[in-house]
Amino acid sequence: MSAATAHSLDDIRSTFAFFDDWQDKYRFLIDIGRGLDELPTSDKREENLVRGCQSQVWLTSRFDARHDRVHLAIDSDAHIVRGLIAIVLAAYEGRSPREILDFDVQALFAELDLMNHLSPTRGNGLNAMVGRIRSIASDYAESAVQSSSG
Repeated sequence: MSAATAHSLDDIRSTFAFFDDWQDKYRFLIDIGRGLDELPTSDKREENLVRGCQSQVWLTSRFDARHDRVHLAIDSDAHIVRGLIAIVLAAYEGRSPREILDFDVQALFAELDLMNHLSPTRGNGLNAMVGRIRSIASDYAESAVQSSSG
């Protein structure tokens, strides 16, 4: 988890803006993906798989209720997908459920011009990953409200 935060969203945005060529951007994605921590084998289970992804993607989360923070661990068996995961983690890791739900990730993807340079199946997988994270954040937000009112 912690290695993903080595690349902030600002770093990713500025690097994408710096490169004109998409081959350079793909190489950058692969490089930042290599920097991610691998998920322990024990977490690479069926129930942690993200449905709708072309590659295998595993996602686990935990909620720090005391600090109102969602912590994510995501891994894939594909290099380019690990780079996409690094972007997703830069956007969402360590944020509150409300911040996750309020963040316009589609605007970020448009700014980086990602969807125009990913295959439709990769784009669908990226959206499936985001959908799963948003669902997790919604569940955590709902449980936090219930526990504070209960």
